Amino acid sequence: MSKNSYNNLWRLGLGIGFVPTLVFIAQPARADTIQVTAASLNPTDKGIEVVLETADDRVPQVFTSAYGKTFVANIINTQLRLPSGQEFRQENPSRDIASVVVTSLGANSVRVRVTGVADAPKVQLNRSDRGLIFSLTPATTPTATQPTLATLQQPTPTAPPKPQTATAQPPASNTDESLEILVTGERESYRVPSSTTGTKLEVPQRDIPQSIQVIPRQVIEDRQVVRLNELTDNVSGVQRVPGYGGLSSVGVRIRGFTTQFETLRNGFRDFGYLSPRDLANVERVEVLKGPASVLYGGGVTGFSGQINTITKKPLEEPLYQINMTAGSYDFYRPTLDFTGSLTGDRSLLYRLNLAYENADSFRDFNGNESYLIAPALTWKIGDRTNLTVELEQQHQNYFFDNGFPAEPEFLDLPRDRFVLGEPDLNDAEWDSTSITYNLEHEFSDNWKFRQGFNATTVNGSTASSFFDPLEADRRTLPRIFSESEESQENYSLQNEFFGKFNTGSVRHNFLFGVELARYRFDFTFFDGEIDPIDILDPVYGARPRNFAPGDRTAYGADNLGIYLQDLVELTPNFKILAGGRFDLNDAYRDEFDAAEQDQDETNSDFSPRLGIVYQPSQNTSLYASYSQSFAQLLPRSQINEQFKPTTGEQFEIGVKQDFNDRLSATLALYQLTRQNVLTTDPTDPNFQIQTGEQRSRGVELDLAGELLPGWNLIATYAYTDAVVTEDNDIPEGDRLDGTPKHSASLWTTYQIQDGSLQGLGFGLGLTFQGDREAQIPNSITLPSYVRTDAAIFYRQNNYKIALNIKNLFNTKYYESIENFSIFPGAPTTVLGTVSVEF
Repeated sequence: MSKNSYNNLWRLGLGIGFVPTLVFIAQPARADTIQVTAASLNPTDKGIEVVLETADDRVPQVFTSAYGKTFVANIINTQLRLPSGQEFRQENPSRDIASVVVTSLGANSVRVRVTGVADAPKVQLNRSDRGLIFSLTPATTPTATQPTLATLQQPTPTAPPKPQTATAQPPASNTDESLEILVTGERESYRVPSSTTGTKLEVPQRDIPQSIQVIPRQVIEDRQVVRLNELTDNVSGVQRVPGYGGLSSVGVRIRGFTTQFETLRNGFRDFGYLSPRDLANVERVEVLKGPASVLYGGGVTGFSGQINTITKKPLEEPLYQINMTAGSYDFYRPTLDFTGSLTGDRSLLYRLNLAYENADSFRDFNGNESYLIAPALTWKIGDRTNLTVELEQQHQNYFFDNGFPAEPEFLDLPRDRFVLGEPDLNDAEWDSTSITYNLEHEFSDNWKFRQGFNATTVNGSTASSFFDPLEADRRTLPRIFSESEESQENYSLQNEFFGKFNTGSVRHNFLFGVELARYRFDFTFFDGEIDPIDILDPVYGARPRNFAPGDRTAYGADNLGIYLQDLVELTPNFKILAGGRFDLNDAYRDEFDAAEQDQDETNSDFSPRLGIVYQPSQNTSLYASYSQSFAQLLPRSQINEQFKPTTGEQFEIGVKQDFNDRLSATLALYQLTRQNVLTTDPTDPNFQIQTGEQRSRGVELDLAGELLPGWNLIATYAYTDAVVTEDNDIPEGDRLDGTPKHSASLWTTYQIQDGSLQGLGFGLGLTFQGDREAQIPNSITLPSYVRTDAAIFYRQNNYKIALNIKNLFNTKYYESIENFSIFPGAPTTVLGTVSVEF
């Protein structure tokens, strides 16, 4: 198919997609949901109780959390089906309770939100033949006077709000006995029981036959993470990759393979190499391990998994939060997060996140300045229709630093030494804009549609030096000075249709989707000569000269993807997940140098996935899965033949265990093979042939949740055997770069729950990375290390004070970029944060 044909297809897709009557796809839903048919309030001798009546005697799971004066209970696998609408609301039902709100949370959960007048109430959860009963007692000792219920307001019909991360607490059994839930801390859980990245459905993690780890907002805040790829410490088998010139990109290695160029942003593909994510408006990060082409299409580097950042969404209840973080190396970062309703009927909600950062660095001459502006609006058009529009505008200005060349001599240099460029010349500046809309409509309880569109553009420039190998004296480093103008465009239109239906006793959760996507990356380099530098005794001040046009290239692709998926529930404890995606991809590469040849390749590919889940008990899931991925390749062979797409194939088995409703673990064993890898042509090193193969085998363990009230942890271990198995140039058996055989991590916090020190907490983190190869062919080994982090914090109802110490014992360690350079890790760094909520 020609490029013009794709352009016409793209225009047609936009024309179809923006017509409301032809909007395709659905909000996620969940099979076998429990119906909540009535909600009411009753006075008691201690306070009041919230009664949720259910249509049958099944018992849903309840997860609780608290913030400020508000108690929140999220009830999963339930749907709110009240006679008068999709919301129950009561203002000032007693002297100690400001409001009680019962709403839908997505398609398959119900949220109970209780806001106290002075503090969050104590809550006791009871089961009865009517359903669920939440008994509310004021946090302070109640008076002898029985509270009087105000006149109940009529429920206000609203559409379901966006899902928010909830905190897990123990489930109550299906008896009349009660479970007391004392909300004494302001804690969110480290355990997230459901995710959407693996299936595009909001289903429990235990129902997905693939390893998926979710890092909630609470971990981000407790660790005081300011760079997204720092979160790799909290996921097994994942290592961070430094970004472009030191940019805090989202590049990571998953199971031995780099995913630096491709990530997901709210489920949309985002080429994050030039468009990093500021964490100020990120609610959680979901990490899918293993090929993801079945839902997200083929890509350049997404063989081994995907990182999906989920942004904060507008909330009904007003929340105003201001944070200020300051620390080592003149680090300053204020952020603001405001949300609430713009109208009295709560049909129009807003959220605004702002962030500014200004910092120096432990690296000589280094520093950065950035800002983020991220407004979002949700319009509840009707009972079953929502429209959410989000904008992200981000600016980055930083010192362009490529670290050290991957040669042994540089491991002995001080970590702060800068040797690749000139202090007054190296610079980079980027502006990125991302616009997203999601239109969701329920036609009925079982059939739903969703349409989403994302456009991301990035423009910027760099000035920097690159390097050649050290000269014979092993201290003189040749350099080349380069300036660039670069831009990136990424567009995606998703139309998805979801339905639930039965065939006999078998339950189906069906997804059909059509996606049109386009990306383009354009760069122009100007190269000049510059004097070499002595790495042991650097003298700066060299000027570039003899500039000449260098590489000028534009490449990209147009892609049409059609995908099907069915989560089949054969029995309550035996499930099959089957899906496939057909992609038609037209990739191009335009070389503006007359000596180079333009390329235009069209390929199609089918990516299947099949998984089986068996649940011998309510708390245990055994699973097995098979999945494939692919990526288009643009270069041609010596005889001008088109290469086949590079493919990925994974087998995975595992077990997911809920020890209780506060603590969960995933154990996975896998083999991931990357085939049709390009390798050097033995007859002419200027060309390549397609015979390479790389393989990763491993075992991964992830544990997250709450051990005891106030004691949270997230821990990992991974054994990763990632090697070259076939190549004409690289020795077979060479380890893939940047990937240790053994790695492990622990982050844990404890907050005192009562007494005079209530609210005081402590955190401890340990990160172990075994020795790694810096490049392939293997020529330099980066040593293993253990890094220790620590924290102390104090929380009260509306404020928090925290002190985080990263790399407490000043461990020296390195990270690497694939076959290019190594970056020293930061020495001991202290960050202090004050957060106020009102």
